[in-house]
Amino acid sequence: MFLSLHCCNTLCLLHNSHLWINVVKQNCVWYCLINMQGRKQYAEKLFTTFQLSNHVPVDNFYRRLKEGLELQWLYKSTKKYYGREGQASIDPVVFFKLILVGYLENLNSDRKIVTHSKMRLDILFFLGYDLDEELPWHSTISRTRALYGEEVFKELFSKVLSLCVQKQMLSGRRQAIDSAYIKANASMDSLVEKEIIEDGAHYLNELQHDEYGRTIEQHNNVMKDDRDSDTITKSRSNSTQQHHSWKEEEYKGMPKGKSLTKITDGDDEKITRPRFVSNHTHFSTTDRDARVSVKPGKPRQLNYSMQTAVDMSSHVITNIEAHLADRRDSECLDQVLANTITNLKQHDLQVEEIACDTGYSSSKALKACVDHNVTAYIPNFGQYKAVREGFVFDEENDRYTCEAKGVHLPYKKTYQDKKGYYKKQYRSSAKDCGHCPLRTTCIGGRADYKKIEDTVDKYLYDQMHQRLKTRYAKRMKKRRQATVEPVLGTLINFMGIRRVWTRGLNNANKFMLGAAIAYNIKKWLNYTEQRRKTAVISLKKATEGLYFWFLMLCYFTTRHNRKSSLQF
Repeated sequence: MFLSLHCCNTLCLLHNSHLWINVVKQNCVWYCLINMQGRKQYAEKLFTTFQLSNHVPVDNFYRRLKEGLELQWLYKSTKKYYGREGQASIDPVVFFKLILVGYLENLNSDRKIVTHSKMRLDILFFLGYDLDEELPWHSTISRTRALYGEEVFKELFSKVLSLCVQKQMLSGRRQAIDSAYIKANASMDSLVEKEIIEDGAHYLNELQHDEYGRTIEQHNNVMKDDRDSDTITKSRSNSTQQHHSWKEEEYKGMPKGKSLTKITDGDDEKITRPRFVSNHTHFSTTDRDARVSVKPGKPRQLNYSMQTAVDMSSHVITNIEAHLADRRDSECLDQVLANTITNLKQHDLQVEEIACDTGYSSSKALKACVDHNVTAYIPNFGQYKAVREGFVFDEENDRYTCEAKGVHLPYKKTYQDKKGYYKKQYRSSAKDCGHCPLRTTCIGGRADYKKIEDTVDKYLYDQMHQRLKTRYAKRMKKRRQATVEPVLGTLINFMGIRRVWTRGLNNANKFMLGAAIAYNIKKWLNYTEQRRKTAVISLKKATEGLYFWFLMLCYFTTRHNRKSSLQF
């Protein structure tokens, strides 16, 4: 039986903690029992010597970024945005470092950026702040972002792109282009209906002619593009309502729109938002540039379109810009391609080929590729028909020929339809189709003649159709999917750009440029180590291959010598 007589607390010099010692007696013998459980005693020091650089590892990401990224040129570029009076602003270098931290750490608000930076030693060291220094107020970041123009963000993007070019990370020859919807900082509840006005008369200043010198028939009431207007013409309103009625019939039985409650004169008035809304009939009062759009399987919401060009050799972003979400990808390709070529031309790189999805297929987009001398790989849209069943096109005489009867359908005219598209019409005569046994299946019971209509730029679609049949085009499609789509997924899910928290197209463009800058910086900073590892692996494989062939040579040499000795 142990009998505890004394308990004392002493200091362990090895672990800098306290040891509990019990002195006990058994059978007239004294024992000393030591309990090795540590107990940390904390007393906050009044004075301490602390240097931030000593506590940030040499291989830390933000330390390497601080040493490698030069941002002193920002003082000269942003000087024009400040006056001579008032309080001193936030340091431009600190501002851009803060927004880079937001993208790199996947933070979705300026308030979170400041709060997160206070808790990280490496980020404070990157910003140039000590532990006892107060970071800028979060609202200062928002105001400064709105103050600076797009040219400052574009200049920083170009500087980072030049760093990637100096490391020979990209060739610029092949570019993959794609888009993604980014949620705008506006609610669907902010939608209001446009005012309907009467259709105005449309006059042409000069007549247009086709390739044969004939006058192109112009439509008397072409639908005006009123997506950017606060009013809508009566014809467009009727067309939109017909389309919504068709949707109502097709989607019958599905969940309806959300019910809103609006207080009017002290009474609750229940207002139900229309189930189907269009950018032709509604606009947002919160953000005029935010447009209604939807992806399959996703909710209908106000978005911006993020157009992105990525180099296929290194996954480096070569161009990124914000567009209105109600614009088709094919409408944006001309501007996106021109800006991508300009960005790479500044670094003596030339774009030769691009790969896009079907959404970029249109006459305007294909013409833009030809004008820029770029070979495009864009699948034709669904309405394109490479051949007309039962008819053969005679390119020399510009006519179609019926395979069954040999009847010709010559070119008749070029005209403009109600949507503003120009088409060529080929038509047979009623006499040729009158007694044809295939009349009912070919033209129906009411028509008197066969009519075929093609876009005036069909030759561009035919060239693309032939190009896409090659093996190289199929490889380009796979490379596009493996290049630009992962980049978009990284930007949206891991770079804090799932939602734009600014308003207006210009601010959205700056927001997206910042995300691309952060993405390229990360690629650039980690490229050296990745290349070194690849070189070591390649050298190891080459050594193993040489060793294998050396053993095989020794084996066959020994075998040959044995056979020679046996013969003698």
